[in-house]
Amino acid sequence: MNYYESKDLSRFAEVGKFASKLMEKFFAYYTEATGTEGALTKREKALIALAVAHAKQCPYCIDAYTTQCLETGANPEQMTEAVHVAAAMEAGMTLVHCVQMHNALKQKGAV
Repeated sequence: MNYYESKDLSRFAEVGKFASKLMEKFFAYYTEATGTEGALTKREKALIALAVAHAKQCPYCIDAYTTQCLETGANPEQMTEAVHVAAAMEAGMTLVHCVQMHNALKQKGAV
């Protein structure tokens, strides 16, 4: 048995079992933000969601948005590139914090 079971994704609505009004509001927002055409196409939104799913390391979301990307016309190269964008962003966000280290080093007289 794995901690993450792909079949559990279909149980997502159960999260609202003890807070149904909040879950209804979440699903309305989620559907509007991810499932409708707006300034971004559904395909573009799916690619963004796939990249975020990888950055946040959610196996349920990776499964769901891999499927949604394919269903909305994205190809494996586009999907992989989106994941690389997320990885590059995370690396940059980690590295830019070196400025804080440099500030601390300077304050401590180490440089």
